[in-house]
Amino acid sequence: MATGFKLTRKGITAQLEPGERSLLRGLFSDVTTMLEPESAAHEDPLAAMVGLDASAEVPGDPAMLRLLPDAVRENDADALEFRRLTERSLREGKIGSLRAASLALESSPLNLDPAQARHFAQALNDVRLVLGSRLGLETDEDAEALHDITEPGDAQNVDEYLALVYNFVTWLQETLMKALLDSLPRR
Repeated sequence: MATGFKLTRKGITAQLEPGERSLLRGLFSDVTTMLEPESAAHEDPLAAMVGLDASAEVPGDPAMLRLLPDAVRENDADALEFRRLTERSLREGKIGSLRAASLALESSPLNLDPAQARHFAQALNDVRLVLGSRLGLETDEDAEALHDITEPGDAQNVDEYLALVYNFVTWLQETLMKALLDSLPRR
């Protein structure tokens, strides 16, 4: 059973079981696959360098829209233009954090320096966004309704299994964020 993240002299550490590591690797890989652009970087070197993507469109998948939301509300043309200017670099940043988090899972116990901890937190957040979207979570009350599902034997269908995974990832992210806050210098 996982111990959650704690601030130690070695950095931010957690103990995860092999099955928990495997689950997280799979989740990180799935979200990475979702985020990988369908087309190659723009052929114009300058456009590729700044992350311009003339083919960017509003995602049809609600989970992708949670990962890559519109930056401008109530103006579809401006939102699409902003997406074309920023989406590729946003995708690349998210993919980088997911891959870094997956690599961090290779050590046991899991020891994270501050940069690794930030990547891991970003990766967990993206996984939670996808799981929350798949579960149809819209409000705090929707999320609260899932908290009763904590044991693998409680999951009787796909949604309950996803809720179990969501709860595990949420708990892990909470312990990581607490450890990150504990690592901040005291005033």
